[in-house]
Amino acid sequence: MLKGFKDFILRGNIVELAIAVVIGTAFTAVVTAFTRYIINPIIASFAGTSANGLAVQLVNGNAASIIDFGALITAIITFVITAAVVYFIFVVPMNKLSERRRRGEVQVAADPTELQLLVEIRDLLKTQRPV
Repeated sequence: MLKGFKDFILRGNIVELAIAVVIGTAFTAVVTAFTRYIINPIIASFAGTSANGLAVQLVNGNAASIIDFGALITAIITFVITAAVVYFIFVVPMNKLSERRRRGEVQVAADPTELQLLVEIRDLLKTQRPV
C-alpha cells in the first residue's frame, strides 16, 4: 500500500505539477505588482483627477456602493499576462517534449489476425505439397 502511494507521489506528473504551482504562485505576485503599480496608474490617468480612477460611486458617502471598472480591467490584464506566461513557459515546451517522445517511440507491428495466420499456413502447405 505504501509502495503504491510512494510511486504515485514520485511520479513525474505530480512533481512537475508541484513545481508549476510554486512557480505560478511566485509569478502571480510579480504580475499583480506589475498591474497594481504600472497598469493601475495608467488606467487611473484616463479617468481624470479622481482618486477612484475608473470607479463610480452609486451612493455618496457609501464606500460599499463603488463600482470599480479599473479593478476589473486590471484583473483581466493580470489573467491574460499570467495565462500567456503559463502557456509559453509550461504548455509549449511540454507539448514539444511530448512530441519528441512520441517520435522516438518504435512502432510495434500489430499481431497478425487469425485470418492472416490461416492464409499463411495455407500458402506454406501449398508450397510443401508436391505437384
